[in-house]
Amino acid sequence: MLVKEVMNDKVLTAPKETLIRDAARIMTKYRIGSLVILEKSKLIGIVTERDILGKVVARGDDPRIIKIEDIMTTDVISIQDDDTVEKAVELMTEHKIKKLPVLHEERLVGIITASDIIVIQPKMIDALCKLLQIREQKLTAA
Repeated sequence: MLVKEVMNDKVLTAPKETLIRDAARIMTKYRIGSLVILEKSKLIGIVTERDILGKVVARGDDPRIIKIEDIMTTDVISIQDDDTVEKAVELMTEHKIKKLPVLHEERLVGIITASDIIVIQPKMIDALCKLLQIREQKLTAA
């Protein structure tokens, strides 16, 4: 299964100058765990709930003056839309992350999360079971 078949193509983005308070409000309003940061349509960062909690709230910093660019992850791990879901799982596991921006070449086209993958897992198992049953029926018929 390919990433583009599973990803969410509605990605909320924000400019790097966005205040953390405003980023948190957007994430709360839309019930999402991250914002992708673009500059001139190029992926330059990602900020997550964990970033906000660990890099602002826990330190007692003021979210009304701290900007996304001050805390965002800039070495963003991403994946191409025509890569496999298995590769996405490998990247998430290797880098201990739950969200991957999805690119088509250099352009942001979506995001895939651990939750997205968990939801499709039963569908993948069902498809494999059906495939195995078909193969067994063919072997029995021969």
